Formats: sequence, structure tokens, C-alpha cells
Amino acid sequence: MSLSSEIEALAVAEGFEQVGIAELSTPLTIGIYEQWLKRGFQGEMSYLERHLEEKREPQRLLKRARSAIVVTKNYVPHPEPVENFPLSSSTRVASYARGRDYHHFLKARLERVIAALKARYPDEEFVCFTDSSPVLERDLAKRAGLGWFGKNTCLLSREHGSLFFIAEIYTTLAKPEVARLEVHDHCGTCTRCLDACPTGALKAPRELDARLCISYLTIESRDVPAEPLRTQIGPWLFGCDICQTVCPWNLRLVKKGERPAAQPSLNDREELVRDLRFLLASSNRSLEKAFRGTAMSRAGGFGLKRNALIVAANSVAIELKPEIEALSLDPKLGDLARWALTKISSEQKL
Repeated sequence: MSLSSEIEALAVAEGFEQVGIAELSTPLTIGIYEQWLKRGFQGEMSYLERHLEEKREPQRLLKRARSAIVVTKNYVPHPEPVENFPLSSSTRVASYARGRDYHHFLKARLERVIAALKARYPDEEFVCFTDSSPVLERDLAKRAGLGWFGKNTCLLSREHGSLFFIAEIYTTLAKPEVARLEVHDHCGTCTRCLDACPTGALKAPRELDARLCISYLTIESRDVPAEPLRTQIGPWLFGCDICQTVCPWNLRLVKKGERPAAQPSLNDREELVRDLRFLLASSNRSLEKAFRGTAMSRAGGFGLKRNALIVAANSVAIELKPEIEALSLDPKLGDLARWALTKISSEQKL
């Protein structure tokens, strides 16, 4: 069995759908990434600037590394769902977050692949990364032949769309001679992702201003969004799937029942209100405990309450006025709570 076939077999045995190997060298897109940072599109994510050198020179993370084993794992349906997830399906949460935190279970799977490779190649070195490390993952995945850069900035595959995680193993093993062929761009003239983005975060094909992205606003940002953006966030409590689920390469892969209905039912409304009441009435510590072990813990108690206030206002949740009023005196969320009360009152009169 060739090295590439051996690696693929080990990765597939751990449940990864795609496997490729790329030479570990200066990323093809590093110049584009540097310009993106200079334009300030990263917003509050200052760590992206601090990690620039590690992204430019991958060997800073593993001194003698020669190649990267790149894998993807589909997350629709979620590969490791949480049995008692705190929220109903009526509350809009990005698909990847409705389950165990991918950082943990992807790393565990990769470490098992590494253990098998280490047993076969004891003199070689291996280290794995799962999104939280300074790695330009899409760049590596493209060079490994796993897809192309879609206009929504995600890596796209004809077979798997873009609803997948990317992870990688840096290794001192040399890249095999036989490699996947480059995957060409199959977006064509389609602009569905750009047209559908509520906040205009996709400024142009493959150009994202994170400061306007709903995922950034509901997860990474520690601030309260400006008023115009609050309404544009719509019903999204945590993250956003819009630019992916409208993509033709994903539409055929996402089950109809997993896409939110255009018109929520009465039961959906009741579930949403119940979820929002839980978020608004719970202490920050209780929320952090409830979502521990899931990607939603990233937002923290403050972030989840902030997002719940915005969703409540956009949903005209008059039922939640007592909970919102209770937060109107909060030193961090008071202004947002008062805005939500005003919006709900004005919308209710229409």
C-alpha cells in the first residue's frame, strides 16, 4: 500500500470524508490574507494579526515539517450531537454548533491517526490542528485537492459542498509523489451567497468583511452591534448558515427537514420564546455550564444574553417583556435591553 493510500485509509477509518496531502510551504494566499488584515476586516480578532508569522512560515509550528495531511468532516447531520442540547430546533443556531465542540472530537480522531502513523514511522514527527491554531486551513485544503474557494469564502467541494470542518496534521513525512489534481472553480456566474447575506458582509466574491458577518457579531465580537446591524441579524442566535445553505452545491446535500421553514409554526414560536426566556433569565454562570462542551460556549454568558435580546426584539417577543425589563438595569446590556423594548413596542403597534 502506498503512503497516500495508507494515510487515506487511516483517516477514513476515523470518519473523515475527504483526505489529501499538501506540501508545507509558504501559503499561496498569504498576500491576500495580509491585505485583508490591513483593511481591518478582522475586527476585534487581533489574534489573527499576532499569528501572521506562523501562517506565513508553517515550520514555526513543527520545525522539520514537510507536508500537511488535510481532512474534512461533514457536520450536517452533526457527527457528535449532544443528547440534551439546551435549545430547540426552532432557535437559529449554526449547524456546526448543535453538538459537541468540534475542536475536541476532531483532535481526538486526528490523534488516533497520528498514533497509527507513529507506530509505522517512529522516526517521523506529527502534530495536529483543529481551527484554533495559526493555520491557513483553506489554503492547505485547496492545495491538497479537496476543493476550491467559493464566493462565500468557504472551501467548496462538488461532492461535499462546504458544510464541513477542516483539520490537518503537520508531519515530517515527505509528500507522496502522486497527488490529487487541482480542483477548478465551479461557482460560475452564481452569486446567491452574496445576494442572500443580510448584512452585506460579502463585499465581493471571496471577500468577507468579518465586522459585518452575523457569525462574527454573535460569536467573536464582545461588543453590542450598532443599531442597523441588530435588525439585520434577524433570528440568528449563534452563527449563521445563510451563505452556505443557499449555495447550489449545498442545497442538494442538506435535508429538507434541516432547513428552517420560511414561516414558523405556532409551536416553533412557543419553543423559541421558551429558549429565549431560558437565556435571558439564567445567570451567566448557569449559561456557561449549560453549553459547556459545545461550540456555543465561545460566546459566553454575556454573548448569549446579548444575542437573545436581539433575537427577541427581531421576533417581536412581547411575551418576554418582563425578562427584558429585568436586564434594562444591567450595566453592560441595559442599553440593548431598552432598545429591544422600544423595538418590540413599536413593531407591536404595526
